[in-house]
Amino acid sequence: MSDTIEKIKCLIIGSGPAGYTAAIYAARANMNPVLYQGMQPGGQLTTTNEVENFPGYVDGVTGPEMMVQLQEQAKRFGADIRDGWATKVDFSGDIHKVWINDSIELHCETVIISTGATAKYLGLPSEQHYLNMGGGVSACAVCDGFFYRNQEVVIVGAGDSACEEAHYLSKLCKKVTMLVRSEKFRASKIMEERVRKTENIEILMNHDTVEVLGDSNVVHAIKALNKTTGETIEIPATGFFVAIGHKPNTDIFKDYITLDETGYIINTPGTSNTNVAGVFVAGDAADHVYRQAITAAGTGCMAALDAERYLASKD
Repeated sequence: MSDTIEKIKCLIIGSGPAGYTAAIYAARANMNPVLYQGMQPGGQLTTTNEVENFPGYVDGVTGPEMMVQLQEQAKRFGADIRDGWATKVDFSGDIHKVWINDSIELHCETVIISTGATAKYLGLPSEQHYLNMGGGVSACAVCDGFFYRNQEVVIVGAGDSACEEAHYLSKLCKKVTMLVRSEKFRASKIMEERVRKTENIEILMNHDTVEVLGDSNVVHAIKALNKTTGETIEIPATGFFVAIGHKPNTDIFKDYITLDETGYIINTPGTSNTNVAGVFVAGDAADHVYRQAITAAGTGCMAALDAERYLASKD
C-alpha cells in the first residue's frame, strides 16, 4: 500500500490506438490525463509488421512506428504517459481507486479502460516463431489478408469468427484450407453453410495443427494431423491464420464492471459508458466484433468526450 495517494482527474488504463487517442482528446480538453501503458505498451499493434488500412498513411506504416507516433502526439498536448499497469481497482465509491503495480494508489475522478484483448494462439513453437518474425502467422484476417492476395492460406478455428474470416480470405486468396479440430463446427448453421458453399474453401474436419513449416523467415506449409486416421499431411500455404478467439484483458474489473459471458465490458449502446458512473471503456476491451485500430481510436475519442461531459456535469 502506498503511503501517499495521487489524485487524478482522468486516468487512462492501457495504451494502443484507443488509449492514446483518448489521451490526445483528454489532454486537449485540459483534463490532465495520466496514461499507464500496461504490460504491452502500444497494445496488439506492436506485433503487427505492416498497417495499410489506417487512414492517412498513404504508404503504410509499421505497427510499432504508428504507436510511437500516437504516443508522441499525446505527449505534445500534455498527456502524462507512464510505465506500469493496473493490478487492482475499487469502483465502489464516488472516487475511483486504482492501484498500479500493487504499490501506487490513485484516486481518480474519471477512468477510461483501454486494456484491449489478447488473441489466443495454439502455442506451437513454430507458430510463435513466425508470429514474432512479423509475417506468415496472424490472428486477424481483415488486418493481414491483403498481404496474401492470390496465395494459398490455412485458417484454424470452428466458430462464427473463424467462418467469417475464412470467407473474407476466400475473396482475396487462391485457396483457403480450414482446419477444424473436432468433428463439427461451433459456428451457427448459416455461417457453416456459407463456408461449405464457397468453392475455394477446403474444410478438413477433425484435424490438428502440428507445425508451421518454412525456411525460418517465410512460411511455406502447415503440417496437420488427421485425428481419425493418424496420418499427417503438409498443406502448402504462405499464411497461417489463427481464429480461435480473443481474451479481453478485463479480469481486474469484474467485481465492479458488468462483463458479458466471455469477459468483454458491456457499455451503454452509442456511448462509452459502463455501469459505473465516471468509468468509461474504449477499444477491444468492449469490442468483440470489429477489433480494428481505426474503430479502437474512434471509441478512444468517444470515451474522452464522455469523460469530459461527465466532469462538466459535476461542476
